[in-house]
Amino acid sequence: MAELAALGLERKAAAAHAQLAAALARHGRLVYSNSLGAEAMVLTDIIATQLPEIDMFSIDTGRLYEETHELLEKLQRRYRRAIRVVYPDAAALERLVARQGVNGFYHSLEARLECCRIRKVEPFKRAIAGYDGWITGLRREQSAARAAAEAVEWDAEHGLYKVSPLLEWTEAEVWQYIRARRLPYNPLHDRQFPSIGCAPCTRAIQPAVHARDSTGREPPRRPLVVGATGDA
Repeated sequence: MAELAALGLERKAAAAHAQLAAALARHGRLVYSNSLGAEAMVLTDIIATQLPEIDMFSIDTGRLYEETHELLEKLQRRYRRAIRVVYPDAAALERLVARQGVNGFYHSLEARLECCRIRKVEPFKRAIAGYDGWITGLRREQSAARAAAEAVEWDAEHGLYKVSPLLEWTEAEVWQYIRARRLPYNPLHDRQFPSIGCAPCTRAIQPAVHARDSTGREPPRRPLVVGATGDA
């Protein structure tokens, strides 16, 4: 990876690979929960090209942006491997919509949390079942809580190890890697979306707003209209 050496990222990429390989050897079966965000492009590249033993999945909540679906297809074509797509339980989702309505999550925080539970939390638990560890793209600079994270730690809530090989990476380094390797990424990032989830609840942010606020506690009261220049 000569293009990474020129940026001084070769060492960090090698360290992330070594950490994943060590976790694989020590803990057994690993799975990567692929968020399809910027950090995910780095980890997808490392795993798909160097550690094919590690499985990958991504959750389709049923409310994703079309740009996210297009990115998923690009990744599968680039690396010539399937990324397992996990969906909400159809019966549970049908009951949720019957109770809340199609956009019921706008009405209260409780309704939003229930929507997240059905669309994201439960599918995630199903997807990691049977594995010895799961991989995340957490970075220390993302929040105070993540600053205290360990590279490998026991996830008591889910009963397996959590591996975070990008903890020491900065946002600038993530994007340097993406550009150096000419990786695909979600074009919504170019419109001030630092992280991208469900379309109704993910928003573009202004530069002064912390990146983790892009999926704020409350969903917007109406769909955001994102302009071509990235202004929302």
